[in-house]
Amino acid sequence: MELRDIEIFLVLAEELHFGRAAERLYVSQARVSQAIAKQERQLNAVLFDRGNRRDVRLTAVGRQLRDDLLPVHASMRESLERARVAARRVGNSLSVGMIPGNVHHLRGYWQEFRSRHPEVNLRFRHAPFTDPFGALRKGELDVLVTWLPIVEDDLTVGPVLFVDDRAVAVSCDHRLAARGKVSVETLADFPVTSAQMPLYWGETIVPSHTPAGRLIERGPLVTDMGQLLSLISHGEVFHLFPAHSVPYWSRPDLTWLPADGLPSLTFAMVWRTETEGDAIRSLAQVASDLGRLPAAPR
Repeated sequence: MELRDIEIFLVLAEELHFGRAAERLYVSQARVSQAIAKQERQLNAVLFDRGNRRDVRLTAVGRQLRDDLLPVHASMRESLERARVAARRVGNSLSVGMIPGNVHHLRGYWQEFRSRHPEVNLRFRHAPFTDPFGALRKGELDVLVTWLPIVEDDLTVGPVLFVDDRAVAVSCDHRLAARGKVSVETLADFPVTSAQMPLYWGETIVPSHTPAGRLIERGPLVTDMGQLLSLISHGEVFHLFPAHSVPYWSRPDLTWLPADGLPSLTFAMVWRTETEGDAIRSLAQVASDLGRLPAAPR
């Protein structure tokens, strides 16, 4: 029996009157009659002795079915209510900040989360690389997708999403543009941009020295991606990026080259420890269940 048919049977078993049962259930008397007739056909037994058109009495089989279904129905209702409470605890919205630009590449996580939690409005925001954790601490973001390591006492690092290689962006007429790839030691020959960010975190994306110990010169201070790409386009600097940036930031005035000799970047979910709730835990669980995804297309 479906849950609604069980409810119709139990209400009629209590009211013993088709009209009153229909009123309680907010359905027509015909709907009640059809549901009971269907149940009797399925069981090959009469559940109600119909003395007249409206008043009925339970048969012996009907009484046994009522006694068996009452605790089952109560348990089902309690289970559904607990599920509704759990859904409310998950929350109504979850804001994810993306420092990488590959929301599309990670869509498997987002689709699975929406499938499991359709009641949660999953939203995405661009997160700047300057003051990268400020939006989390202000409550403007619930989760941040960024590269590791993160060494912040108030932040929790969640599941790793993907590991990415490195790429260098140069002007299309830069003398490096004709090369097939750029060695890490070449970074010391040209200035790279600088940005206001935690020193240890910035060192991961652009190290201060090459493996041979040569200083990598910092050039102009940048505050957003548009300014950064403009400086690269004009040949004033070049810059290191995660390799997934190539399809997302491709432009006719830029050339992208693989960076040789640098470690890969690891990207993960990060959130403020004290604001961790069911919605954040649910998103992290999805990421853990699906596992680490392949690196973005080059």
